[in-house]
Amino acid sequence: MKVVLTGTVSVYERDGLYQLYVEQMIPEGTGELALAFEQLKKKLEAEGLFDISKKKVLPPFPKRIGIVTSQSGAVLRDIFHVSKRRWPSIQLVLYPVQVQGDDAATQIAKGITFFNRAFPVDVLIVGRGGGSMEDLWAFNEECVVRAIYESDIPVISAVGHETDVTLSDFASDVRAATPSQAAELAVPDHYELLRYVRVIKTRLREQARRCMDTKRLKLNACLGHTLFRTPEMLLAARRERLDRTMEQFDALLEKNMQAKQHRLELALKKLDMLSPAQVLMRGYAMVERDGTSVTSVRDVVCGSLLSLCMKDGRLAVRVDSIQPAERTM
Repeated sequence: MKVVLTGTVSVYERDGLYQLYVEQMIPEGTGELALAFEQLKKKLEAEGLFDISKKKVLPPFPKRIGIVTSQSGAVLRDIFHVSKRRWPSIQLVLYPVQVQGDDAATQIAKGITFFNRAFPVDVLIVGRGGGSMEDLWAFNEECVVRAIYESDIPVISAVGHETDVTLSDFASDVRAATPSQAAELAVPDHYELLRYVRVIKTRLREQARRCMDTKRLKLNACLGHTLFRTPEMLLAARRERLDRTMEQFDALLEKNMQAKQHRLELALKKLDMLSPAQVLMRGYAMVERDGTSVTSVRDVVCGSLLSLCMKDGRLAVRVDSIQPAERTM
């Protein structure tokens, strides 16, 4: 095994020999990364970049999620599948980067800055798949850690596997063990919401029935009193009306709950239909200029640089000519 020695050198004059007084010895390679990891961790921790009290809370119902990762591989696929399964109308926006190599850290930091300054989203997921400490090192670079800390958007780190730890995990607002878990943390499950509505419906029905049972017991107790034994015929009609009222109440409660559930389901479908992602899936594109939507040819000039957001990515285009639509008679 190769090691790196740190110390001082002196000369033994009588024999003309050099002597090395070793002050520190660390393994070459991974040992250097581990040492650099701990040194940078202590520095950033002292600056408050890992302060738990400064962590941002994830929004309960995000509309758009930004993803900073490689455009190839299982990470993006896992995040997409889990997010769409849990909340079909969610909009996912990818900023493709290298996740390892000399330029990876710079690209990752630029991706985080892009979403904060040019393309706001509700939540950011930053991550990659598993690998060695050297493979994951881009997420230990100071520029990436500072970009995460300075982000106004809540950041979920999803780097490597559950046993992998990077400095990005400490700086992020939430750390996910896997990319799939990151999607689960970022996106609510609409099936769970529907189940919650059903639970509330059941509880309301049970409370109403318990209330009616209590009233019935009190009424029966009163009817058993001596004062009420004689006018039994008078109370029979009232008892029958009470029974009818209880039946009507149960039916009305059931109808009301069904109506609310139906409205909720319609609202969820409407949200899904109005999602920009659904429009893009039908072959349309969203045109932007400097992060602002373009809705008319009057908003651009020849030579303008535009960004086309499509269902599976973005295109950068330059306007060569402008052809206004002819007015129909």
